[in-house]
Amino acid sequence: MRRAIELAKKGGGYVHPNPLVGCVVVKDGEIIAEGYHEKYGEYHAERNTLLRCKSETKGASLYVTLEPCCHYGKTPPCTEIIIEKGIKKVFVGILDPNPLVAGKGVKILQDAGIEVEVGLCEDEISELNEVFLKYITTKRPYVIMKTAMTLDGKIAAHTGDSKWVTNEESRKLVHDLRSEMAGVIVGIGTVLADDPMLNVRLNGEHHQPIRIVVDSNLMIPIDSQLVKTAKEYRTIVACCHFDRSEAERSEVEKSSCNDNEQKGFLDKLEMTGVEILECQSNNDHVDINDLMTKLGSMGIDSLLLEGGGTLNAAFLEAGCVDEVWAFVAPKIIGGEGAKTPVAGKGIEKMNDAIQLQNIDIQNINGDILIKGKICSRE
Repeated sequence: MRRAIELAKKGGGYVHPNPLVGCVVVKDGEIIAEGYHEKYGEYHAERNTLLRCKSETKGASLYVTLEPCCHYGKTPPCTEIIIEKGIKKVFVGILDPNPLVAGKGVKILQDAGIEVEVGLCEDEISELNEVFLKYITTKRPYVIMKTAMTLDGKIAAHTGDSKWVTNEESRKLVHDLRSEMAGVIVGIGTVLADDPMLNVRLNGEHHQPIRIVVDSNLMIPIDSQLVKTAKEYRTIVACCHFDRSEAERSEVEKSSCNDNEQKGFLDKLEMTGVEILECQSNNDHVDINDLMTKLGSMGIDSLLLEGGGTLNAAFLEAGCVDEVWAFVAPKIIGGEGAKTPVAGKGIEKMNDAIQLQNIDIQNINGDILIKGKICSRE
């Protein structure tokens, strides 16, 4: 089963919004086939494994991290091929909470005379599939908030300079994380200050996340890197409801375009390839909970939140952060007005602080990475 878990990890970034699933077939004490779910819309792990197996599978045992599916979707049910191939026993890591499966797959196998054992390496597999387990039960993305700050808690100097807070190894780790997430999300402040690309810049071929900008009043410049590359990398701009005939630009934007260009800015933006997502308003800002619901309905199951202090605070206040990755660089820059990872009004009493649990601390070539899950406030 641990080999199946390692195989499942290979699907990271490519199977959204499906789960990470690995499979191993064993006969006479030897592994005769192995595989994993490689890409959304393609065969699941069990079917990949059994179709590629060149040995006789009758009487073999099959180890799979998630309960085999039993319904027709983009691919045929995996229970069918397990039965067809004469598998004698199936070891299942965890049951699938998807209402279309949820124990039905196990029952179909048992009714076919196949012995089924459930619960092997359950904790490890649940952690591996925390994105899927949240998304399939809530239809909302799993959100990791990533911050990078100095030892004195600053994300930039008082001048706004922020390149670079952390070292090269830490930044590479962030790109690895981006490649595993369905989307990366920032606020318009980050776009205006840094003009980021938000793509994965690593050697070799990697999954590129959907780039999402929370831009309540549609301030994004047409000549920003995100807009200019929107046809290359899928890009969504989330804003409050706008009347297309009355949309106004910022003073900076108005000064850079003539009257004709000002008209129909939304249409012009969409012509670049940018997708406009209109959301409900909360005090003249995009309502974060409404945004999460809308992104979830689009099949976006996970987000890397790389916002500045304002957006980070909005996500935390809305209860929409599941996990935190906080990089701390061994630097001190000072500055009473220098920005911090989380802005907003803040808490009034220390007892009300948002707590993390399941803490993991790593030394990244001198930088310290603190990872933890947000404690439930229930």
